Amino acid sequence: MDLKSELLKSIWYAFTSLDVEQSGKVSKSQLKVLSHNLYTALNIPHDPVALEEHFQDDDDGPVSRQGYMPYLNKYILAKAKEGTFNKETFDDLCWMMTAKKNHRPSVVEGVCSRQDCFKLFCLFNLLSEDHYPLVMIPAEVEYLMKKISMAMSHEWDPKLLEDLLCHDPSLREGLSIWVLLEHMNNGTLLRVTNTEAFSLALDEVFQEMYHNVLKKGYMWKKGHVRRNWTERWFVLKPSTISYYVSEDLKEKKGEILLDKNSVVEAISDKEGKRCLFCVKAPSRTYEMSASDLKQRIEWIQATQTALRLLKEEKASLHQELKLRRREQRDTSLRSREVGGEDNPQERRDEKERQEQEIESIIQLQREVEAQRRQVEEQEKEQQMEVQLERQLQAAEKMRESMEVEMAQKEKEAEEQRKRIQELEITQRKLEGALSTEIQARLEEEKARLEEERLQQEEEEKVKLLRLLQQEQATHPQEVEQETQSSCTEQQQISSTSALDTASLELQSLRETRERSNQHLEEAKEKLRDASRHVKHWNVRLNRLMKPVTPGDRFEDRQSVKQSKGNPDGAFTSREFIAKYQPGVSQESHHSNSQSSDERDLQEQLEASRLPPRTVSSAELLLESEAEEPALQPVKRSGDCSVLLFPGQGSQFVGMGRGLLKYGNVKEMFHAAHEILGYDLLSLCLNGPEEDLMKTVHCQPAVFVTSLAAVERLNHEVPAAIEGCVAAAGFSVGELF
Repeated sequence: MDLKSELLKSIWYAFTSLDVEQSGKVSKSQLKVLSHNLYTALNIPHDPVALEEHFQDDDDGPVSRQGYMPYLNKYILAKAKEGTFNKETFDDLCWMMTAKKNHRPSVVEGVCSRQDCFKLFCLFNLLSEDHYPLVMIPAEVEYLMKKISMAMSHEWDPKLLEDLLCHDPSLREGLSIWVLLEHMNNGTLLRVTNTEAFSLALDEVFQEMYHNVLKKGYMWKKGHVRRNWTERWFVLKPSTISYYVSEDLKEKKGEILLDKNSVVEAISDKEGKRCLFCVKAPSRTYEMSASDLKQRIEWIQATQTALRLLKEEKASLHQELKLRRREQRDTSLRSREVGGEDNPQERRDEKERQEQEIESIIQLQREVEAQRRQVEEQEKEQQMEVQLERQLQAAEKMRESMEVEMAQKEKEAEEQRKRIQELEITQRKLEGALSTEIQARLEEEKARLEEERLQQEEEEKVKLLRLLQQEQATHPQEVEQETQSSCTEQQQISSTSALDTASLELQSLRETRERSNQHLEEAKEKLRDASRHVKHWNVRLNRLMKPVTPGDRFEDRQSVKQSKGNPDGAFTSREFIAKYQPGVSQESHHSNSQSSDERDLQEQLEASRLPPRTVSSAELLLESEAEEPALQPVKRSGDCSVLLFPGQGSQFVGMGRGLLKYGNVKEMFHAAHEILGYDLLSLCLNGPEEDLMKTVHCQPAVFVTSLAAVERLNHEVPAAIEGCVAAAGFSVGELF
């Protein structure tokens, strides 16, 4: 059936609705209005000149249908082109005109809504015979009822139609649209328990038969620019595949144009997508992914059907099926007429044969469906096996990784145990080395004191000897005269023996001092050896407590060395001395343990030249004691303070009220008054709040009030101001 015949069926209903008297004639004014509406619905340019010429007022009588057909064919149907108008809108116009006259209360109040009645009206025009008045024969009614029941997942009972035909034999010739709607609403042709399910099923059949929708549903589509996968709602028609964002069809994303040379074929899974197939259109190839194997097969079959219709130059699948059913009925009727077999028994046999054929077809479909379900079950089992195998492989890999991790943990635990043993041994060695160093230091101190004592005695003897020699050199003559005249031989001997005795004592002291000096050098060498041992074991202990990796930075090791006493760390020699010698003050230890950066760097370099040794605090103490200029003591962390100042947003009315009693606070606000030109103190104390919240006012207020808070801190805790080492703030507080 061509487009002209389809449009003429709907126009026939509109025309007959205007024939109120059912005389076959309509007034000219009504035909003009109808023509204008048809022009608008079919998107055809109006031709008022032709309209007026055709409906000239040559008489006062109405124009018949035959008189309107030439104009309708020439100026309306001949200009209508498929694709230039919305056929559903056109049919809705004709339905609205005819429903106003022909609808019945039962039609309105029954199962079918107005929209459902319109859809049945469209399907009726599609399946009705091509002669007027339009009727639908029982075979087509049965076909329509089966389609709706199948969409509702129910099985239609053919006894309903048989009972209706037995009750009213006149309906065997065909049912009009109004009779069809009446029996649909009464439940005579189809039992409906859920009106919503019926509406959904009717809409599905309407989309399939009226809009030629061969297939629709969600699928994943691969993009051509971004090459990503996006889920879209696809609608397949004989010439196009349209895809939308969702099933409401509001936002269309694209369209695939099909032609006779297009191809659809399945492709292998890739990129994590399954059930793939592609459509090779003239412009490009489109890849889609169905939800399962069944959906892929259905989409491929539906697309192949669309391509077949294109090759056969057929616009609608259901039009083709309708023509086939009509040909089968005509063939069966001609065969009965030729054979002269028109008795009821033959008709019953023919009907039984047709029912058997239908039953065989249904059985075949059930077998195909069973095979398809079996294939799906097998595929699901294969997928489950693959998934289980993957899970087992993943579990095996996880078990292996856990075993490796456990072995690594066990190895690390063994290394830790060994390191702890080495720590204990090294700690004992270090304590022994520290004890040896302490003993060597005490011996060195004793030898140094002894050497100082001998040196002092030697100096006294030298002074005494020089005094005796000076006395002899100053008075040689007096001594000679005295010896000649009055001194006896015994006095001369005593004077000479005193000088000799002093010389001998001085020589003995020098020998003793040399031995003491040698003993002191031996004690120093022993102390140096002990210090080297302490360095060695101290470094060993520190490395065991914190192993040095190749990625450690020199600054990190320096910071570790400069860090203060760790209760779990090793003692240096001075710490050990301070612990076991109460005479050593903690204050001297703290002042002497602080060293400059240059000396620390030199110690690190010395430690790097003598691996695995490092510089101990004992040697640093020796070097610091030898230097005359004393280093300035560094402030302890408990004696330091940092001032933090607030920023904009901390202001409030009344701020600074409790700070006015401290000195210089009022002078600060007075100076701010002179600089700013307004009374900042009054604004802080009394507001108004709206002015205080302004940036131009709140920032000076927060700044001056923060200075006032510093005055209070200086008054109450002056040590905090003296020990301030840094200041910080937020926003305007950064100015400090």
